[in-house]
Amino acid sequence: MSEQAGRPRKDLTSAPHSISGQRQAEQRKKVKFQDDHFSRFHGYDEEFISNYKEEQSTKISLSIWVRVALFFIILIILFFSFFGNTVFAQNNTQDTTLSSAPPISQPINFEIPKRYSSEKADFDVLVQELFPVPEDDVDYSDLYESLFQFFIQPLDLNRATRNDLISTFLLSERQIEDFLKHKVNYGKLLSIYEIQSIPSWDSNTIERILPFVTITESTIQQDTRSLFQRILAEKNKTLLIRYSKVLETQRGYTSDTTGASRYLGSPDRIYTRMRISHLNDFSIGFTLEKDAGEQFIWDKKTNRYGFDFLSAHAVLYNQGNFKSIALGDYQLSFGQGLIMGAGFAAGKGSETINTVRRSTTGIRPYTSVLETGFQRGAAATYSIGQFDITGYYSRVGEDGGSSSQVIADSLNQGGEGDLISSLIATGFHRTPNEIEKKDNFTRQDMGGNITYKDKQSNLELGATLAYTSYDKSLQRNDRLYNRFEFNGKENYNIGLNYSYAWRNMSFFGEAARSKSGGMGIISGVILSLARPLEMSMLFRKYDRDFHTFYGATFGEGSRPINEQGFYWGMKYSPSKKWQLAAYYDRFRFPWMRFLVDAPSEGHEYLARLTYRPSRAIQLYGQFRQEVKEKNYRNEDDTNVSNFNTIKPYIRRNYQLNCNYKAEEIVSLRARVQFSSYEHEAAPTHGYVLVQDVNLDFGKVRFSTRFALFDTDDYDNRQYVYEKDVLYYFFIPAYYGRGFRNFYMVQVKAGKKIDIWAKWAYTKYRNQETIGSGLEQITGDLRNDIRIQMRVKF
Repeated sequence: MSEQAGRPRKDLTSAPHSISGQRQAEQRKKVKFQDDHFSRFHGYDEEFISNYKEEQSTKISLSIWVRVALFFIILIILFFSFFGNTVFAQNNTQDTTLSSAPPISQPINFEIPKRYSSEKADFDVLVQELFPVPEDDVDYSDLYESLFQFFIQPLDLNRATRNDLISTFLLSERQIEDFLKHKVNYGKLLSIYEIQSIPSWDSNTIERILPFVTITESTIQQDTRSLFQRILAEKNKTLLIRYSKVLETQRGYTSDTTGASRYLGSPDRIYTRMRISHLNDFSIGFTLEKDAGEQFIWDKKTNRYGFDFLSAHAVLYNQGNFKSIALGDYQLSFGQGLIMGAGFAAGKGSETINTVRRSTTGIRPYTSVLETGFQRGAAATYSIGQFDITGYYSRVGEDGGSSSQVIADSLNQGGEGDLISSLIATGFHRTPNEIEKKDNFTRQDMGGNITYKDKQSNLELGATLAYTSYDKSLQRNDRLYNRFEFNGKENYNIGLNYSYAWRNMSFFGEAARSKSGGMGIISGVILSLARPLEMSMLFRKYDRDFHTFYGATFGEGSRPINEQGFYWGMKYSPSKKWQLAAYYDRFRFPWMRFLVDAPSEGHEYLARLTYRPSRAIQLYGQFRQEVKEKNYRNEDDTNVSNFNTIKPYIRRNYQLNCNYKAEEIVSLRARVQFSSYEHEAAPTHGYVLVQDVNLDFGKVRFSTRFALFDTDDYDNRQYVYEKDVLYYFFIPAYYGRGFRNFYMVQVKAGKKIDIWAKWAYTKYRNQETIGSGLEQITGDLRNDIRIQMRVKF
């Protein structure tokens, strides 16, 4: 993966502001801009930990801990509300103003500032804002990878289109419109300082977006060296090696586990990635991974060549009329993602406006370790005037399982015996059964997209055609909830998408049809009304027989099928210190779903109030409630029918959070998170108290967390994003009773070598085992280690 995070950071409080060259421009508006360094580190309260360790042998009631935690948060709020301005006045004494554009005849030397270091930015805070509120053990690795692409390969603002700015999810419609007007009025940006003069770009927006953008010097002539010479001379080369392991012995590795259910490999997880890239020119790389339990073996019969998963890509950009040419593994994104939805699709979360909309990003290299959901072959985008034409072809093996009952039924009806009954997306090949299902069938994809862009009217229209075929027939298990799912060998989708921006309004949508005749429709609008108020509205309707294999768009479900709904979101910022964000989503499912034996409906709403009394402090409280229907059967129920009664359940989540950056070295984060769950019975509860501390000494960085959790059941499990080694995404699920610590250190071993080491320790109370199945650990303790090295060459 490309990496520019190691570049030295420019301090905007002392960088020169001289500008060279001749240009006609109006005098730029002077605005203050404070350089707020982006810390990745937070902390814990020693006294709190000490008190807990003294009392861990005593059973402490839930109500007492919640009262203690609320008292702790209230003290922080009161302290910083009254004394925050005094404590941090010294940090706010310096500001940087933008020099006005010099007269045309005045030649002045100018040095393009390097972009903010990604590693200084608080990427953790951004992830928690943009990612959906977790409900299930969903793997968000691909979403994280997509967002992180901007973090390590920043967007060139001088080349950025409306779609590029939308895809960052960091800018409102008004801010995008003001930025594009600024470029029309003044031309390309000569310095990163110019973004201060954009009217709607306040200090909070600027500090959030700086690590994701850069300014390249437009006067440099086109590099005349060959591609091979540019690759050899490229300085942005990175090799990453990561090792992970659970120290306790899990059941799958024990001697009493034999046969088809035993893990054949070692418990070591090994990950390697190399990438060479240059912004807007090329990207070349490969990814190798061995999961825990998989063998490191060379076996052509089972398609295992050392590492279990191998991926490689080569992508060229801006080759004449070709915007991009890709070979190897890649992904595609067009319109609102109804047919092709690769990349970051956040959905519902505390960012209530920008994440409901997607943009056409076209072809992008695939660098994740998820072993499904990508194309392997070739693709290209060719530009003719205002049209972009994309074509692609892919052929890749997929994992699939076969049910003996499905095969027998097919043979009895005179059908095929060589078929699959389920698509497997876990990517695990640890046991003989899993290895047997590896690359069990072949999937071929081909298709294209035509996009028309009128920059003057901000109108974009697109048409997409996608065709998919399997070499084996897919016949799902005979369950009523599967009745309208895809079966067969072939599917196609055809769709139209649009987006149109007018003043401070953005309209967008997509409609598509699958081979079955099912339709999928999504349409929405984002409004920037008065300056402090933004709103978003979105309607979607996905038929129960609408089939798309790569769709990833807005919805309550994980796939765009069998759903109807309407979403309303708002964000109100009366001042720089206060912000209120909220959404309400109403949805229904016209047909049965897994564990829901009837058509169902529900709704969800969230409200979040954020207070930022100073640049060093952020406090927020958040409430979320979800009402949804699912199967319910009373223990005394004498109904012998195969169908369950569906009843609504209510899940409520509460959060209080405080982010505090004491100095450049120290940053802290405290959180109280509480939930309740009710499903035709007395409500159950759960909570987690989290305290993080992070220290940055330059060449050495240290992070730690203490988390105390207590949940009545699995329905009250608590999800809290956890800091990890670079490029690794982790959201643990806290359930049961116990506590968790982690300690992580990052060391710069030289100019080109970084080393991370993390140890996580989870202790459960009143449990004899941890986990289930082959992952089960005997005992009440789990230790995880992770070591990573990055080499730049």
